[in-house]
Amino acid sequence: MSTSTSRPAGLPHFAVAGIGAGPANLSFAALAEGTVPGAVALFDRRGSHAWHPELMHPGARLQTSWVKDLVTLVDPRNRFSFLNYLVTTGRIYAFLNAQFEAIPRLEYDRYLAWASGELGTIRYGVDITAISFDGVFVLGSGDRPVATADHLVLGLGTRPYVPDCFELPGPHGVLLAEELTGHFTGCRPGPHETAVVIGGGQTGAEAVLSLLRLGLREIRWIGRRPWFAPMDDSPPANDFYRPAYVRHFQSLPAHVRDSVATNQILTSDGVSMATLQELYQVNYEIRLAEGRSPVMMLPGRDVVGAVERQGSVVLRCRRLGGGQEQHSARHVVLATGRRPAPLPLDPELLDLAPGEEPVIEADYSLRWKHGDTNRIFAQNRAQSSHGVVDPNLSLLSVRSAVIINSLLDRSVFSIRDEQVHTLWA
Repeated sequence: MSTSTSRPAGLPHFAVAGIGAGPANLSFAALAEGTVPGAVALFDRRGSHAWHPELMHPGARLQTSWVKDLVTLVDPRNRFSFLNYLVTTGRIYAFLNAQFEAIPRLEYDRYLAWASGELGTIRYGVDITAISFDGVFVLGSGDRPVATADHLVLGLGTRPYVPDCFELPGPHGVLLAEELTGHFTGCRPGPHETAVVIGGGQTGAEAVLSLLRLGLREIRWIGRRPWFAPMDDSPPANDFYRPAYVRHFQSLPAHVRDSVATNQILTSDGVSMATLQELYQVNYEIRLAEGRSPVMMLPGRDVVGAVERQGSVVLRCRRLGGGQEQHSARHVVLATGRRPAPLPLDPELLDLAPGEEPVIEADYSLRWKHGDTNRIFAQNRAQSSHGVVDPNLSLLSVRSAVIINSLLDRSVFSIRDEQVHTLWA
């Protein structure tokens, strides 16, 4: 790992600076402990640890096995394993006896918070808004530099995607799924206030269940797909989430990779079967008790317009089978997916990278002019080159191990995936 000797004076300097302290960079920092020489620091804009706190709906479950934690797949003896978290916090027996098929999302958040505290290398409340290069990377927050680093690991996470027809702040009553709980705090809705949830994935399903728990009985769930598709969690689907398949995927031509990744989307973006079953069962039981189903399923619709009219939001939908229809609601919840957060790299630095979008190599490094001496690694931004697994939690530790091996130019971590029964074309 080469370093630069030119450093602006008076600023703390780190061998590696991680931007963002979500699961991706926590995994990197956990595996870097004791392996990466020099100081490693993570910077996060939040004042303390938080992992999608607004989406901790009651009953929400993680869609990934707890074995696929921050470290275990490449370093099972690492002190930052989920199992060590359970043992050291005294939760192991209660956890085992609860017999979870899928762990609560809140439990995973508590695990991440525990790891954050154990690391002790996170600078919370520091929003890195600009990164320039002057022999070393200069990290800026607001209008002042706060640190320098030889190398960067960008783990910036995602931001909610808002369809163009809404352009938030839009009509009154339109809110993001993350805002749902806060929206109704202190003002419980009447049971017959109409609500529409837009987005047919896991977040959309959880938003529908949350509205049911709030007592709403006039809910419409809109999705683009022809049906509200369950996530494919079969053994062949899970084969896409292993190092051997990632290597195969990278060997494919670019135009083939795009098509393949699109066809695999339901292995990550579908709704957990247990969530669908709960929703259907609650819908059925409320009909038994009250004589009317509270949730109307509306698949095969694409919302293309939204206007406010007399205290309601009127949605215009294009139907998959042709034609259009309208729906009116007092509350509209957007669960329309997420997009990568913008890179905080200065334009001059970006100019040193070829193309409109930086090229991400097999080791997750960005291709740029000084990449031989000062590395920039990007997490959760390489689906086009690494497949559907990239924005997923499944191979967090594997990706971090690849980055560390590349950074140190040696195999610190062995990534073994030898028992493969599938020969992909």
